[in-house]
Amino acid sequence: MLTAFKNLLQPPVFEDVEQNRLGGLLHTITLGAWLVIATMAAVTFIIPALAVRSIPAAMALFIINALATYLTRKGYARAASLTLVFALIAVVTYISISFVAQPRPYILFFGWIIVFTGLILGRKAATGTAIYFAILQVSLILLADRGVIEPVDAQSSPAGNALVFVVGFLLISSTINLASKNIQNLNEQGKRNELELEQNNKELLELTNSLEQRILYRTRELENANVRIEKRAKQFQTISQASRVIISTKDLEELLPQITQVISQQFGFYHVGVFLVDLNKEYAVLRAANSAGGARMLARTHKLKIGQTGIVGDVAKTGKVRIALDTGADAAYFNNPDLPETRSEMALPLLQANGEIIGVLDIQSAMPKAFYQEDIEILTTLADQVSIAIDNARLFEGTRKAILESEAVYRRDLKTGWKKYSRAQKLAGIHRSGSRTIFLSEPVHIPGANEVIRSGNVYREKEENTSSANLTIPMNLRGEIVGVLNVKTDDEREWSNDEMDIINAIMERAALSIENARLLEESRKNAEREHAIGEISAKISSGTEIETILKTAVRELGSQINGAQITIEIGSGEK
Repeated sequence: MLTAFKNLLQPPVFEDVEQNRLGGLLHTITLGAWLVIATMAAVTFIIPALAVRSIPAAMALFIINALATYLTRKGYARAASLTLVFALIAVVTYISISFVAQPRPYILFFGWIIVFTGLILGRKAATGTAIYFAILQVSLILLADRGVIEPVDAQSSPAGNALVFVVGFLLISSTINLASKNIQNLNEQGKRNELELEQNNKELLELTNSLEQRILYRTRELENANVRIEKRAKQFQTISQASRVIISTKDLEELLPQITQVISQQFGFYHVGVFLVDLNKEYAVLRAANSAGGARMLARTHKLKIGQTGIVGDVAKTGKVRIALDTGADAAYFNNPDLPETRSEMALPLLQANGEIIGVLDIQSAMPKAFYQEDIEILTTLADQVSIAIDNARLFEGTRKAILESEAVYRRDLKTGWKKYSRAQKLAGIHRSGSRTIFLSEPVHIPGANEVIRSGNVYREKEENTSSANLTIPMNLRGEIVGVLNVKTDDEREWSNDEMDIINAIMERAALSIENARLLEESRKNAEREHAIGEISAKISSGTEIETILKTAVRELGSQINGAQITIEIGSGEK
């Protein structure tokens, strides 16, 4: 019970600031209203004549104040304010009408209600309440003066008047104090809000500065990212150009200098060199370079000891990428007087598919710390392509040499074979004049034959003092001249293109057919020879005694070589 009473004396607390302020005011005012009710009850005992009017007013005020207190506790502060104000105005209006034209101390309650109304409902409500009370009192006085209404003759004791004055002044002063305290609270709240606003502005300013810094930082990061993207795009373009060079160039001596030029131009490195490992795997030999210092090194056949000299020598041994971002601080760096501007260097191994080291791609820059992670990735890819290109060029060179050697052997065998074949057939050529055809057993003189064989061009000759002309053309077989054709006419005719095409086609097919016949004849002889060797070997192998084996050997050789005398001597031949 005591706890509940204490809770009633404490103002309600709400989350909303304005509602909490208004609730506190209403709590104080309702407490004051209870004092008014007690005063009205006391006045009734002091002035019994007022009991008829004061007791109903006190009861009505009691009900209204209880309702306002309930609404305030429930959080309906605005409704409680309106209810309390209108109830007080109604009570005072009732009292004013009851004591018509009789100035009484209760007039102090008018001022208290006006102040109270302004405090909880604002200045407009206070002004309206004051105007209402003024009109009410003036109207009552005028009506009483003209006899429209009858004034009430009520006697009040000095003690009653004193009590009304005391209560009235206390209500007014307490309400004013309450308003002053409310204003002070508002000022303090305003100061707190101002401080909070300043703090928020400061934090906002700091946040703005922080955001500006972050935006600036992000902008710089974006610019750096754009630079890296542009650089990477340029690097991919370099790889594409290098790939085109690799695809279009098969000669190793042409390929390597082009690779150094492309890398230097696209990446901006002042020196790019390609080292190849020698056959003994002892030295890495410089084979191509783009710089002036590299040209001097090539002129003196620059080479580095594998595993011992410089970054290149180390990479040629380990097969791993080596970078010197500061050549002055790298113990493995080889100080080359031909390249004095070098401040950073990167060497990448050139590896075959089986992992064998065939060389080193050496890249040097005049800037310290010139190589980044993306450079290593791009240049490693480029080094792999260079390795493939070198392998392909070497394979192409080996294949080309093999083809040239095969062609040389073929041409040599072709000439030798045709000479042997013509001697074996005892046929040097054929001659036709009119309807008569003669096979030649010995070569005859043909005008321009030597020149045609030497140059491979057609020879034309007009004989002096006659109208005849000679036409000599080469007889080609797979690029080799195996004979000549001579055509002699009795008139000075001009050979048409169709006639020349027919002659060349006939000679080409004739040469091919003769070659096929020659190869067939050689194959037949080889087969007969292998057959004879096989039979002789079988007969010799069938003997078990030395005399039988020797007799069989000389007999078979004699049957194969007609008219020959055969002797076989066993041992060293010394007596």
